Amino acid sequence: MRLAQHPSLAILVYAAAAVAVIAAMLVVSHYAGERRDRSGEAPYESGMLPTGSAEAPVSVRFYLIAMLFLIFDVEAAFVLVWTVAVRELGWAGFTEAALFIAVLVAAWLYVWRIGALDWGTSALFVARRRQRRPREAARAEEVGDEVVAEPGR
Repeated sequence: MRLAQHPSLAILVYAAAAVAVIAAMLVVSHYAGERRDRSGEAPYESGMLPTGSAEAPVSVRFYLIAMLFLIFDVEAAFVLVWTVAVRELGWAGFTEAALFIAVLVAAWLYVWRIGALDWGTSALFVARRRQRRPREAARAEEVGDEVVAEPGR
């Protein structure tokens, strides 16, 4: 029996060789690697020892922007694949791609309309207004106070 006659056997041999190499690297690095003191793995920033927890709250906007980036990036990959095969797909493929792009643009306009992409002063104004005490918020609305970014914040 020849190896070339059975491609599934070749894939099995390749997978076994890959697992063997990975196992060998892990075993060798465990026994031949340098030994370290675990106390040196403490966080160290700018020559000062850390105080408090490193689990500071992160704004949900960062996660929202990351998810939106992934969604629109994957959709851009689909459009790129469509551009490669546009002639072979004909008018049916063009119609489907146009519908796909229309849904993409509608989603982008919706995200823009709800303010998910707004990081300017208007978003800061709304956030600061919510943080104020009720009496100060009412006074700011009466006067038409506009909140801008303060230096150092």
